[in-house]
Parts: sequence; structure tokens; C-alpha cells
Amino acid sequence: MDQLIFALLGAAVAIALVWARTRFAGFLAQRPEDYAAAEPRFDIRRHLNGPLVCDGVIYGPTGRVASRFTGEFDVSWDGNTGEMRERFDYDSGAVQHRAWHLTLGNDGRIRARAEDVVGDGEGVQRGAAVRLKYRLRLPAASGGHVLDTTDWMYLTPAGTIVNRSQFRKYGIKVAELVATMRRKDAA
Repeated sequence: MDQLIFALLGAAVAIALVWARTRFAGFLAQRPEDYAAAEPRFDIRRHLNGPLVCDGVIYGPTGRVASRFTGEFDVSWDGNTGEMRERFDYDSGAVQHRAWHLTLGNDGRIRARAEDVVGDGEGVQRGAAVRLKYRLRLPAASGGHVLDTTDWMYLTPAGTIVNRSQFRKYGIKVAELVATMRRKDAA
């Protein structure tokens, strides 16, 4: 009986430690307020505007690179309403297109819609960072799963945007993306 109690106690401690790490020290522990004072200030209407190029990798659930890609974006704004058209070319030869429809509130909140996003994505820009959360529906060829997605974009002093995204199913990380975005003329 004592062995069962110690095993259950050990499992409870392990679960508590994993929860504490995720809540206080992991990727999901970041808050927009953590970057509120950081410079340069990220203004999506300025920094995500015009023609952009992107390079990145997608890590699978084992942490190994599952895919590499390049992208071209064309972003335009009319006041606080923007459209970002994306084209991704993957190392497999696959091509993906997406059009984001963005609305920026006066308080820095962002609403984002796209055809493969379930409902509206919600985000916020603070200081040198932007966080966007949404539910992404994978193509049928990839199983059609809906993944909870958290995107963080960080503006560097040189104007490059570093994007890190995690994709989760039932709270378990199934993929991670790391990419850079920069003005096409700077490429």
C-alpha cells in the first residue's frame, strides 16, 4: 500500500512540476506585457506592410525539422484594416496560399480571419512583440485536424521579424515553426 501511495505522490509531483514549468517558464508563459517597454515598437501597420519575404522551418513532435519553406507576402492597410496575402513554397514542392484579414483596435488588439482559421484569431501588439492565438484547420491531406496555435512575432532592431509559433492538439505540442520575415527590398 505504501508503494502505491509513493507512486501516486511521485506522479502528482511530476505533473505539478510540468504544469509549473509551462505556466511560469515555457513558451506559453509569455505575456504581451512582458514586452511592453521593449524597443523598437512593433506597429503591424508599418512593419507588416508591402512586399515581405520569409524563410523558416517547421519542427515535428520529435523536435526534428519536418519541413522547410520560403514565403512571399503582400500586405496592404486601409487605416486599421489590413489584408495579408501569403504564398508558401515548401521543400516538398507543395505550395500553400492564405489570405489574412486583419483588424487593429486602437488599444493594440488584433482580430485576424483566414479561410483555414476556425473562428476569429485574437492578438495584441505590445512594445516590440505581437502575439496571435487562433485555431488552424489543417488541409484534408494532413488529416484535417484543428490545432490550437500561438504565434509570437518579435521585431529586431534591424527591422527583421522573428516568428515563433507552436501548434497544439489537446494541449500537447505537435509542431513548432520558426521563421524570419523582412521587407522584400531588404532581402
